[in-house]
Amino acid sequence: MKIDEIKSMSVDDLWSLHDRLVSTLSRKLSEEKRRLDRRLRQLNGGLASVTKARRPYPRVLPKYRNPDRPSQTWAGRGKKPRWMVAQLRSGKRLDDFRIHPS
Repeated sequence: MKIDEIKSMSVDDLWSLHDRLVSTLSRKLSEEKRRLDRRLRQLNGGLASVTKARRPYPRVLPKYRNPDRPSQTWAGRGKKPRWMVAQLRSGKRLDDFRIHPS
């Protein structure tokens, strides 16, 4: 529909056109929203299976032990524990705390 045709329409015809446009637009928007919701559910379902497929990591045995409190150990991964940082600052070396396999 061209602009000249719209300009020549009566108010009643324009209002009727407006109603048809609003109903068509709302129907199309609803369909699009349903389609996007379905797609989102599919994607979320796929993500759940990906997170479950994560490989199991083996348990890491401790490599270092606090001589003052033998229950405190560290596997050597991640941030150093406070007791280790304090001992290293006092001049000791990392190998001083190594757990030797028996």
